[in-house]
Amino acid sequence: MRTSTVRQTAMNIPMEPIGSVPRPPELIDLLNRQSQGEAVGPELERAYQAALADTMARFEATGSPVLADGEQFKASFATYPLVGLTNLAPDGVVIPFSDGHTRQLPRLTSGPFRYGCVCGAFVSAARQLTDKPLKQAVIAPSALSLLYPAQGVDGYPRERFLEDLINEAERDIRSCFDAGAQTVQMDFTEGRLAVKLDPGKGLLREFVRINNLLLSRFEETLRLKIGVHTCPGGDRDATHSADVDYAELLPDLFEMHAGRFFMQLASEPDKDRVLEIVRKHRKPDQVVFVGVIDPIDPQIESPELVRDRVLQAARYIPLDRLGITDDCGFSPFGDDLSTARDVAFAKIRARVQGVHLAEQVLSASR
Repeated sequence: MRTSTVRQTAMNIPMEPIGSVPRPPELIDLLNRQSQGEAVGPELERAYQAALADTMARFEATGSPVLADGEQFKASFATYPLVGLTNLAPDGVVIPFSDGHTRQLPRLTSGPFRYGCVCGAFVSAARQLTDKPLKQAVIAPSALSLLYPAQGVDGYPRERFLEDLINEAERDIRSCFDAGAQTVQMDFTEGRLAVKLDPGKGLLREFVRINNLLLSRFEETLRLKIGVHTCPGGDRDATHSADVDYAELLPDLFEMHAGRFFMQLASEPDKDRVLEIVRKHRKPDQVVFVGVIDPIDPQIESPELVRDRVLQAARYIPLDRLGITDDCGFSPFGDDLSTARDVAFAKIRARVQGVHLAEQVLSASR
């Protein structure tokens, strides 16, 4: 009798972090002292380098197959391009959070608009510390479009501002790839917020249009390496738009011409409902990374809970189009002290371990 041997192929589900991790208290203290007028130049530079080195080492120790710099050099995930600019006023759009605190964007006062820095330098610094694949988060141009005031800017029409904005956003992303990033993620936390601000979805669709103007600049090989991250905000253990139904965002989200989507899901009360919407609206070539870790929950998820969340997502998303991530960055704003570094890395480690448990289950069932 002829027998056959079935070779079990190992399952490999891609996983990536979102980006930020809490800055060390020493770095935050120096930044606070600098903001109060104290000269801390050389000491601050040493603290930045120490924070980056510690972040990269601890990321690698979690077993994460893709590393990130934790945005240690950014005061904010949203406003890093504005460092050093002089054509801004402080009284821009105000973003309220569920606990009552707010964040405020500046307002553009004159043109032209240029970035004060691009993220390629951050990738280069991280590349010196590891040979592992690197990911870099950048801000989506849709978020920075909010800098342009409703009343306009004398001598600088909005369409010219948007052209400059797209040029600068393209320069930002290309600098990351040129410096050795494997993937680049556009932070689009304003997507769900847009529905809250404009339930008619005109603002959301304008945001999608702006981001597609940028994505259309990239050849397909790079576009497939560019992802879009959506979440309801995560700052000081509060959100700005978790009360907005995901069903109001997702159909338009998947109209963006990105290759990857990073979705907050762990903190959603009805995950099956959201995953069904994803199944209905995801384009065939789009890879969806679902969040299995809630950064603003102080409880560290168990690997078994992560495993179950991965298996749940695998019932709705084809395995060759499924990835795993965290819901959001752990400290998108540099002054956020609500989560300890130890907790953030413990959660990342639990994600890695839980995904490996899910891979074992899925491999056994093939």
